[in-house]
Amino acid sequence: MRLTLLCLRAMRTFLIDTDTASDDAVALIMALRAAEVDVAAITVVAGNVNVQQATCNALYTVELCNAEVPVYSGAERPLLRAYQDATWFHGRDGLGDHNYPAPKRAPEKLHAVDAIIRTIESNPGLVLVTLGPLSNIALAVSRSPSIVEKVSRCVVMGGNPCCEGNVTPAAEYNFWVDPEAAQIVMRSGLPIELIGWQLCRGGAVVGEKDIEHVLKVGATLGHFAVESNSHARTALKTQTGEDGICLPDPVAMAIALDPTIGIDWGEHYVEIETQSEIGRGMSIVDRLNVADDERNREVWEQALTGRKAKVCWAIDNHRWKAALYAALR
Repeated sequence: MRLTLLCLRAMRTFLIDTDTASDDAVALIMALRAAEVDVAAITVVAGNVNVQQATCNALYTVELCNAEVPVYSGAERPLLRAYQDATWFHGRDGLGDHNYPAPKRAPEKLHAVDAIIRTIESNPGLVLVTLGPLSNIALAVSRSPSIVEKVSRCVVMGGNPCCEGNVTPAAEYNFWVDPEAAQIVMRSGLPIELIGWQLCRGGAVVGEKDIEHVLKVGATLGHFAVESNSHARTALKTQTGEDGICLPDPVAMAIALDPTIGIDWGEHYVEIETQSEIGRGMSIVDRLNVADDERNREVWEQALTGRKAKVCWAIDNHRWKAALYAALR
């Protein structure tokens, strides 16, 4: 009976864009180990670490899962801004500086932006999951706007729609490092599901008991998930006072795999601040749906030409952690 149900469940195609550091790697593991998901491609962008290191980290993670998925290297810098990494949080190599071996495989020769366009055109209806700055995606939709209509879901880990940022008081890192790209993507018409940074905090943090469980059930992948995030755990304690591992990208991937893990959603226009340095990258959510009011319409005109994003406001922390445990076994 169980086999029959699995056969009836349609395979889903994922395209994952990532700036592979420690939490991205765990998110990749979750997708690569999901029986009902075919990861058509992994594209890499500069973010947490430079694009060369992020590409190596993606290749290493794919090999760790014994998977055969093409990895494409992409944008080396934001669209307009100077590139600024997040090695202070993830370590110099993005994986906690544990000297993991170099991957055996090399990335594909095609540029990630071209790979994104080709993969979406070849797999209409795929799920696009973004785990890093949106530079690659902005370039792809600008070059080939028609791909927007061929994406069934675009799950974006980014922004801080209701609270403080994790890199400035106003902004989350992915949107702050390339706010122009985030703005282009938010206005593009993609069917965005916005998974903000706040969703991985509080009860979603992987605490000491959770870590013990992961190490118990996951000899190889569990150990890697905990060890590679050791630097990030220390950085989180310094940043927020929370003791544990904060995993924004795996939370986003859990929702990409099972949208019902998100238990409170709203549909709103989302604009990204690009003009103010103090507010750079801030995700401004029209939560009260007043952007189209007469007093706001002129300022929000360009945002209103896109489509509303589905914004996730809360998740089921128990089910999120269960999904994580299952992937790391």
